[in-house]
Amino acid sequence: MEIVNTNRELLTYNMKKKFFLAVLVLAVSIVQAQRSTNSYNYKTALGVKVWDGAGVSLKHFFNSKNAGELIAYFPGHGFRLTGLYEIHGPISGAPGLKWYIGPGMHVGFYEGGHYHRGHRHHHDHDAVVGIDGVIGLDYKFRGAPINVSLDWQPSFEFADDHGFSGSWGGLGIRYTF
Repeated sequence: MEIVNTNRELLTYNMKKKFFLAVLVLAVSIVQAQRSTNSYNYKTALGVKVWDGAGVSLKHFFNSKNAGELIAYFPGHGFRLTGLYEIHGPISGAPGLKWYIGPGMHVGFYEGGHYHRGHRHHHDHDAVVGIDGVIGLDYKFRGAPINVSLDWQPSFEFADDHGFSGSWGGLGIRYTF
């Protein structure tokens, strides 16, 4: 009987620790969201990016001018993971609006046929790497934990029948925290 009580006490103690940790994480998240809501600035944002296909976007500021963005695109013919380093600057007279520019790279996994540079190419399966650039605008709404961006991401893929593409980028809509 003593072993059963000890196991119950241990289980109860572990559940209390997990509950306390969950409450703490929730409280910190709410405080961070409030800071983000009442300001034109934000630290991290998670959302979607749409244009030619759709993707999931995670953007994080390392300091007030430099950010990293990770985008998982899902075009109709595969998957592409892009990492960007973005340098931001304010636009005078437009609170919350910033310009950004920067380099990046990606890895893509494509299957079946797809259009590239106006011509149809057929590939059974392609895994490619490439370099990217980005130029765009970023806006954070004051009073709401919402950020929107619009950018262009020209890229070059190092693979046969690939090369330059100017069709990446898009409209990003993210929740800030």
